[in-house]
Formats: sequence, C-alpha cells, structure tokens
Amino acid sequence: MFDFNIKEECGVFGIFNHLDASQMVYLGLYSLQHRGQESAGIAVSNRDRICNFRRMGLVSDIFKPKVIKKLTGSIAIGHVRYSTSGFSIERNAQPFSVFYDKGPIAVSHNGNISNAFKVRQDLEKEGAIFQTMLDSEIIVHLLAKQQGNDLAQNLINSLNQLQGAYSFLVMTEDKLIAARDPWGFRPLCLGKLGGSYVVSSETCAFDLIGAKYLREVEPGELVVISDEGLKSYDINKAEKSQYCIFEHIYFARPDSVVFGKSVQAVRKKLGRELAKEFPADVDIVIPVPDSGNYAAYGYAEQSGIPFEMGFVRNHYVGRTFIKPNQSDRSFAVKVKLNPVKDIIKGKRIVVVDDSIVRATTSKLRVDALREAGAKEVHLRISAPPITNSCFFGIDTPEKNRLIAANNTVEEIQAFLGVDSLGYISIEGLNLAVGDVDKFCLACFTGEYPLPVEEDKDKLHLENTTQIDFDF
Repeated sequence: MFDFNIKEECGVFGIFNHLDASQMVYLGLYSLQHRGQESAGIAVSNRDRICNFRRMGLVSDIFKPKVIKKLTGSIAIGHVRYSTSGFSIERNAQPFSVFYDKGPIAVSHNGNISNAFKVRQDLEKEGAIFQTMLDSEIIVHLLAKQQGNDLAQNLINSLNQLQGAYSFLVMTEDKLIAARDPWGFRPLCLGKLGGSYVVSSETCAFDLIGAKYLREVEPGELVVISDEGLKSYDINKAEKSQYCIFEHIYFARPDSVVFGKSVQAVRKKLGRELAKEFPADVDIVIPVPDSGNYAAYGYAEQSGIPFEMGFVRNHYVGRTFIKPNQSDRSFAVKVKLNPVKDIIKGKRIVVVDDSIVRATTSKLRVDALREAGAKEVHLRISAPPITNSCFFGIDTPEKNRLIAANNTVEEIQAFLGVDSLGYISIEGLNLAVGDVDKFCLACFTGEYPLPVEEDKDKLHLENTTQIDFDF
C-alpha cells in the first residue's frame, strides 16, 4: 500500500412505501458514495419476497437501468461500503439477507461493533454458522435466537448485547426499521417524501430526491415504519452521546446537517480557529481538496489572506488506477492532486488539510508544492494530532503507524519539510463544534468511551479458510 488516509466508513439509505423504491435508494446511495467506494447493494421487498443485489464497485457502475428495473417493490434499503471489518470481497458487501423461522430479513449497517469477537465466539460455540466476515452479521444470529414474535422487542433484546457504533437498517417483507446505538457514534436521520418515510446516513441524500428532513434518529432509539405508521422505541440510553468528531472534520458532505449542525459551517469555524491559534505571514491560503476546502475558506476569512485553489483534484481516479511504476509514490499522488504552478510559484503558502495520519501523503504533497516553486509552505490541520486507533467505524492504522503517536509536532514538521506546522487544539475544536464533550475524541486523547477489543483483525483471522477473489 503506497498510502494511508482515514477511510469513510459506510453509508445506509432506506425508503418505505414508494412505487420506485429501488430508484430512490439508488439516488440516495449516489449521494452517499463518498462514505464508501468499495461495494454497494440494494435489497427490495415487494411485500411477498426480498430481492437483494450487491456488487463490488461504485453505485453508478453497479446499478444500471436494467438492474433497477428488476428490483421491484415498495420498500428498499441500500448500502455503500468501505471495509472496516472483513475483507474487501463481494461476499462481505451489504445489504445481506437471510431467511429465518420468522421470515426473510435484510440488514445494512454503518459502524463497528466493538465486542464483536466475543459475541461471535459465543454464538459459534452454540452452533451458529457465519457466512461473512462482517461484525454486522452478528445481529441476524442474535435475532434468530429470540423466542417471541414481537420484532421490535426481539431487535431491542439483540441490540442490547452489542457494544460500539451502529446505525442499522433492517427490512422485513412489510417493515423498515432503523436503529442507532446508545452513544450515537454514527449519524442517522429521518425524512419524508410525500407519503413515504426515508432514512439516511446524511441529509444530503434527502436533497437529491426532494425529501423533507424531519429529525435525527436519536441515540438509543429504534424506529419501526410499517403500514400503521411510525413507532419509536428505546433500545437503551448512554449517559451522554459520543458523536464521531470526524463526521464534521472529514467524513460528511459539507451540504449535510450532521448531529444537528451544518457541516460546512463547522468546517469554516475550524479554519477560523486555526487562523487564530496559528497565524502565518504568507501570500495565499490553499486547501487540500475536497475535505480541506471549507476550513481553508474559514482560515482565509479570519486572516484576511487571499484564498486560492492551489491544487487541482482529479475526480475520476478509480481504486484500480494502474501506475506505470508501482514504486512511484509521487506519481500516484500527482494523479489525484496536482499543484497549479502559476498560483504556487514564488508564493508563501498556508496549506489547510483535515488531518495527518501516517504523513506519507502529506510529505509528497509538500514536495510537489516545492517542485512547483513555492517559496514557503506552512501546514495547518483542522484536527488535533491523531494518536490512537479508532474502534467505532473508522479504518485507522495501528497506533504504532500513526505518526503523531510516536513523534512530536516539531519532529513531524521536520519530516514533512514544512516551514511551520499547526494542529487545531481541543479548545479550538470546542469553539468550532460546540459541546465537544458530546463527541468521541478517543483518536486524539486515547480515552475510549467504552471497552474495545484491541485486535481489530480477529474477525479476519477467523475466516481465512475461504477467500473470494475478484478479477
């Protein structure tokens, strides 16, 4: 692997009671593509059976008109995935569907179950056979063990055995169910399109289909949508929420409202606080597109320094892009982001980015700016130093591969070859986001809100006897 960036976790979208349910979910997933580019799927119910179609690749490549035409029904759920648990193979794509003694069911999940390994071991000892390497498959096995016929209560009993981050969509032949973990790590929102209820990871998906945003699915809430309407149940309630701070820093689209706040507005505030904490005597401010754009706008506005788009991003680079030489790391970076020499040459520059993980990419970008003729390069980061791994749905490296976990800011600055380096402080984060105590900051502080399984690859190791290959 030539590089490591924080990866978007997953995105989920569902709709109840719509004649073109699969088409609406397709559009919803298209809006959520930024949350996962490895695989996508749609499951649809026609009130008699559930049909599921999932493949590796991008939404627009998978769901051609002829595929959507065959996915008939009025209830549907969808999923876009980046693998934070389980290998990147088609068998692990979602939604996954099964048939158990109470009928067919399909499930989509965004997040990471932090006690998955132990729960899975217990289930396997009782005879459960797993078909995937997904931590989210556990919910189906827990549900199958329930004795009663009350689906909502059976789900609540099952979910109460899980710890960690989850935003689940569950579909039966005649119901759409949404559930969010007690801490609210991952976003999940509820909307309405005419007489149809819609559920999505982000509100930007509502905008595309013309749906009205109603509210968030609350932390610890289970929502059952059926022909009888919408019913809300309490799963459990944590003492306080633990929203993922990186939804605002990096993951969510800037045109979304996440955790009750405008993403673009928060990012601009992050940039303003950065400018206050780490001013610089420079000629221009440039972002690292796209997630650094709004923070750079805020930095420029606060400092009064002109804003320029000093990098051009190639939006059409796929995951399988073939480099002429696999060892040529700088080429791979230039394919995605290329400096505009007429803007850069002879200038003193502040570069605003969302985060530094291993710093390999950041160094190559700095080198590219130097090659383009930058006189000075000052780097500003709209997140505090990432010093700890995430276990709640973000694919971060092990702690020993995080540069900020093992080096001082001065050492990182020297490694990158920048004239200065500034990370926003926790205090600055609080001023920008507000109520920062409601957010999970474990990747910065190491203070996890609940117990975690340190070995994130245990589920991978348990399932290596059968490997699927994509050609």
